[in-house]
Amino acid sequence: MPENDTDLVVVTNLRKTYGATVAVDDVSLTVHPGEIFGILGPNGAGKTTTVESIAGLRTPDAGTVRVVGLDPRKRRTEITSLIGVQLQASELPEKIKAREALELYASFYPNPADPADLLERLGLTKVRNTAFAKLSGGQKQRLSIALALIGNPRIAILDELTTGLDPQARRDTWELVKQIRDSGVTIILVTHFMEEAEYLCDRIAIIDNGLVVALDTPAGLIEAARSGQRITFRVRGELDDAILKALPAVDSVQHDGDRVVVTGNDDLLVAVVTVLAGRGLAPVDLQTERTTLDDAFLALAGRDFEGARR
Repeated sequence: MPENDTDLVVVTNLRKTYGATVAVDDVSLTVHPGEIFGILGPNGAGKTTTVESIAGLRTPDAGTVRVVGLDPRKRRTEITSLIGVQLQASELPEKIKAREALELYASFYPNPADPADLLERLGLTKVRNTAFAKLSGGQKQRLSIALALIGNPRIAILDELTTGLDPQARRDTWELVKQIRDSGVTIILVTHFMEEAEYLCDRIAIIDNGLVVALDTPAGLIEAARSGQRITFRVRGELDDAILKALPAVDSVQHDGDRVVVTGNDDLLVAVVTVLAGRGLAPVDLQTERTTLDDAFLALAGRDFEGARR
């Protein structure tokens, strides 16, 4: 993978094993300044091992990692000041207060951010004297982000940031991540949530079984997987599937309860509506479904995130 002067992170042919288990196998990727770079994949795909190697927390068995041209394992002091990390398994003592945790972490850095300012930016001022154990799930995640930012890093690694959050807290966290990027921090976002990656990321590396199976913008990945249209509808009256199957634009006709599911090429919608109208049949609750990152992963890996084969 080509390297240029603007790449903040360059990972080349990374490999890491744990005994007989291959966690990461020949992963290569680059991260550019100012982007939200997503690492997307199912649980156990090798995402966390990849970012822990970038942060210098793991020693690769093969390959190289460079952060602003530096080897994370050999230049730990410099890397620590460049990267802020929020790991999935991060926990704090139950009784430590939000303010105390930030002040403690600030003491580790030569030029830390102002803890009070971070508490304000992340909406934690009102709970600054609340014990960690009594914070809500969303507040704990916001605090973990604050701890990743306390050293004024150029890069923040956020690993499975919204796991366990309710939908509103998840959305609030997404907006916070965008604000952090807009403040000048490059973000590496590890997730297994398709919607999260599609909403937030400028580029995405899809990792499966320790390999990068695709790397592109969300739109690029979706376009690569796009194979036509899919429409669903109900119909009042008798419909012979053979009528639809005879259309050149139709690939398949299936049923999901009382709904008809039709797939085909880009002419599908017009062709189906026209033939139904010609027979006096009106489609009810007709929906067109766009290609998603789920579809892209299925096309690339041959299975969904839960392991079901196509």
